[in-house]
Amino acid sequence: MMANFGQDALFSILSHLVFIGLSFWALQAVRLDQLIKANHIFQARLLFVVLSIAIGSTVSNFFLDYFLWSRQLPLLFQ
Repeated sequence: MMANFGQDALFSILSHLVFIGLSFWALQAVRLDQLIKANHIFQARLLFVVLSIAIGSTVSNFFLDYFLWSRQLPLLFQ
């Protein structure tokens, strides 16, 4: 039983990292330079990273919740 907790934790960490990476990659298609003031490069990069983390973790949480619910669904019929 404790091994499942470790596997779930590893799966959650990897899921978050993958979806944060995907959101970072996807946000590169958006032209944020038109919204950012000139010569504010550090703030723009920080905003880019924070948006990637926020979007990626939200999508990952949705994916993990859906995965958990699909694993619990057979318990309904026992």
